Amino acid sequence: MNNYKNINGPHQNHPVLQAGESIEKAKAVMLMIHGRGATAESILTLVAEIDVDGIAYLAPQANSNTWYPYSFLSPIEINEPGITSGLALIDSIIGNVLNKGFGSEQIFILGFSQGACLSLEYAARNPVEFGGIFGLSGGLIGPPGTTRNYNGDFKGTKVFLGCSDIDPHIPIEKVEETEEVFNSMNAKVTKRIYKEMGHTINQDEINFIKSLLKGKLQK
Repeated sequence: MNNYKNINGPHQNHPVLQAGESIEKAKAVMLMIHGRGATAESILTLVAEIDVDGIAYLAPQANSNTWYPYSFLSPIEINEPGITSGLALIDSIIGNVLNKGFGSEQIFILGFSQGACLSLEYAARNPVEFGGIFGLSGGLIGPPGTTRNYNGDFKGTKVFLGCSDIDPHIPIEKVEETEEVFNSMNAKVTKRIYKEMGHTINQDEINFIKSLLKGKLQK
């Protein structure tokens, strides 16, 4: 990766917590990006629910628990330098994982809410064959009508998009736009819209994640 050199924003030099298998023994790595107002510790509570052995789970901590200050629907420039700093942090972690001998196809990215938006934006700007991408209650960053000049090929990477039909933060149109963009870049997108669900993660989403992880690790 290494696409964000010399970035010194609000999220650089913040801790990256780890759970699950050690990097040295892991068969795969999952990067987990927390939501607004949450913490690396809170997103790592999902590890017990996912309950798949052989994976090192890495969770970076945002400065002041927030990746960027305003809605992901706001003009991108008013959410800087947070967005670029967050993207750079994700990039540096993935770069470190690759340097330890993992292939990109052994790397999974999961984000919830603001963390899902940041994760999906990172993946769209840096398309390769990932192990899988899980965008839980999120979408690509930017207001309606944002030009999506992404280039590259996901080479069949499986992407999961889950969201409520009444989510107060994530319009369904943004999830649909994200699905369209990823499909156009040769990802295999599964989109599930849940009726009258709150802004949360449900068991069906966890089951999908578990199933994909187990399938990948058994290959």
